[in-house]
Amino acid sequence: MHQLAHMLSAMGIKRGDTVAVMDYDSHRYLECYFAIPMIGAVLHTINIRLAPEQILYTIDHAEDNFILAHTDFIPLLEQIKGRLDIEGFILLSDDETLPQTSLHVKGEYENLLAQQPTFFDFPDFDENTRATTFYTTGTTGLPKGVYFTHRQLVLHTLGVLATLGSAPKQGSFHQNDVYMPITPMFHVHAWGLPYVATMLGVKQVYPGRYIPDLLLELIDKEHVTFSHCVPTIMHMLFNSSKINEVSLRGWKVIIGGAALPKAMCQEALKRGIDMFTGYGMSETCPILSLAQLTPAMLELDDEAQSEIRIKTGRAMGLVEMHVVDEQMQPLPHDGKSTGEIVVRAPWLTGGYFKDQKNSELLWAGGYLHTGDVAHIDAKGYVKITDRVKDIIKVGGEWVSSLELEDILHQHASVKEVAVIGIGDEKWGERPLALVVLDPQKPSSEKELLLHAKEFIKKGIMAREGMLLKIVFVPTIEKTSVGKINKRALRALYM
Repeated sequence: MHQLAHMLSAMGIKRGDTVAVMDYDSHRYLECYFAIPMIGAVLHTINIRLAPEQILYTIDHAEDNFILAHTDFIPLLEQIKGRLDIEGFILLSDDETLPQTSLHVKGEYENLLAQQPTFFDFPDFDENTRATTFYTTGTTGLPKGVYFTHRQLVLHTLGVLATLGSAPKQGSFHQNDVYMPITPMFHVHAWGLPYVATMLGVKQVYPGRYIPDLLLELIDKEHVTFSHCVPTIMHMLFNSSKINEVSLRGWKVIIGGAALPKAMCQEALKRGIDMFTGYGMSETCPILSLAQLTPAMLELDDEAQSEIRIKTGRAMGLVEMHVVDEQMQPLPHDGKSTGEIVVRAPWLTGGYFKDQKNSELLWAGGYLHTGDVAHIDAKGYVKITDRVKDIIKVGGEWVSSLELEDILHQHASVKEVAVIGIGDEKWGERPLALVVLDPQKPSSEKELLLHAKEFIKKGIMAREGMLLKIVFVPTIEKTSVGKINKRALRALYM
């Protein structure tokens, strides 16, 4: 970190400049998390999974001065170099060599670091100085720049540390843990947990590319005990040929970015994995709530525990979270009254970078609008039932796409599922389920509909859900951070 600060300063990076990073999850990225903001510059974590034109837009919009890029991304950068206003590139190479390139390269990362002193006298500056910027593509239109200050990053770190560190048995993160993120470091600072891990002083393992067999080998070899990922990654791990060769007992995993399917949670519990939900969004730094269990809840069987673990969770300390109606009036904590989640906390973004209009919409009424529809029970556990834009209106009645997905996930033949609303002349809308089947366990639309009907009999699903149409597909479209891309699916099927 100290050597990186010296290197950047020698390159002419000064307070207020922006330094972008394009890398896989690595120790180099962790060094950038600290050194770049600590010299007063802004860290821009580029989403390496975006299309070249989108990457060009984010580099230009963020006003990047320098880019630290893994050599794998040289071809992409060479495509857009003629439109880049960049002072130079520093290349990150796994073997410390420099390939031939027409980019204006200042040198290779490790070789440049080796030439620098091991102590840097970091300056003091206002805690409200912008520290990081990244771009979210979760809404329509061009990517939106989300930014955070030093103060917000520190407060989020302390809030998460207090919540995870004070857990007596389940859902804890402490000094004896070994940490490995399986969430891209370009995405909301890997949920802020590398900052927490560094503050705790725990051993950290960075896996590079997400290759299921390699991830399982690292968990086993390095004795990893704490991770976090989206359901898609866990699905890949559970379907790896090596899954039964590795003991995952005692591994703690926060699932976020999308709803945790009940079937996945139950599979995890069978393997001794402490799996539970974390909730937040890019604009919230991101963690707002965690589905941790009380000691009494841990006495419940796996079926009952999974019902709690898949909930959105209880708000962390310093998070003011409400479910409100259309008039912004808080709804009762009865586990039934449904509305939008709005929040306030000291670490939420102040708005979108250079985008006053969308910033005002985000903070309408003095609360940050999440766009998530949910209810809260008497014990304070929030459960998201859908996104505002994803909820399906069938004959005037609301049907939750997340509820339908969870029900279909519980069928043994279903590997993946996404539910969207499609137009219908009679009902206005009806649900469409796009289903990826397990090739070893074939099924039919009729069998899946009968499975769903059982949940109507139990009162778990509304009768309108039986207007469900099922289409079997080989794959389901994902976003750049591994979430199901319902916007793209609606464009294909509506």
